[in-house]
Amino acid sequence: MGGGSASDMAEQTLGRTGFQASGRRNWFFPIASLLLLFLTIAGFSDNLFTDVGQPSNSDPKFIVHGLFCGSWMIAFLAQSLLVSRGNVRLHRKLGMFALVAAIGVTLSTIWVFVVVWKGWALMTPEVRANRLLLPSYALFVGLGYRFRRTPERHKRFMYTGTLFMLEPILARAYDQLLVPFMTGLTEAQIDAVFLPTLFAVWVSFFLALFAYDWAFARRIQAVTGGALLWFASIWAIVLAT
Repeated sequence: MGGGSASDMAEQTLGRTGFQASGRRNWFFPIASLLLLFLTIAGFSDNLFTDVGQPSNSDPKFIVHGLFCGSWMIAFLAQSLLVSRGNVRLHRKLGMFALVAAIGVTLSTIWVFVVVWKGWALMTPEVRANRLLLPSYALFVGLGYRFRRTPERHKRFMYTGTLFMLEPILARAYDQLLVPFMTGLTEAQIDAVFLPTLFAVWVSFFLALFAYDWAFARRIQAVTGGALLWFASIWAIVLAT
């Protein structure tokens, strides 16, 4: 993030006048957050609608975890919409609710991790990655709160932090949205398609932010590039161990 450029001066002005941008730029984060909420609801639709009697729905750790994660996704969408409409006052008031939700996501996930821990060597790569992605989520959301008066950094930290918690959502969405259409494939084939699909969707959310940066500033923001590098480094560690 350079200092003194025309782009940075424009970002500071946006912060003073209420985070607003013009035209299509307003809608990237609301659309992205709506897609994330859709994937969350679709992925856990069995818990919410079609199989409410399953054991996890009566397990306190999963109930608490689900409530906090759902609250975070709803808050993320609401906050994005408020910014796009220029309602900064309400955005800031709801910020404390979002912060509480983020803390709840972190602590409830740790609770689940502790209870279901079976040893690093016995975990699948995506499960191991989640052990490193959780503190990454907490760090990036914490940095988002730290830079809440710097809109361009703030929203990128919050967005990329949210992407770090996506694996369970994408895995469940894969089962709910795609597997029903794979009737001609064996279970082994369905499993083989899972990771490529997971990464294709997951990385697409990062690349969409790259495209957003380039479209409206003709440069990639440090938070954007750093988040993808961080994400890639975590997976490199996981796959190497």
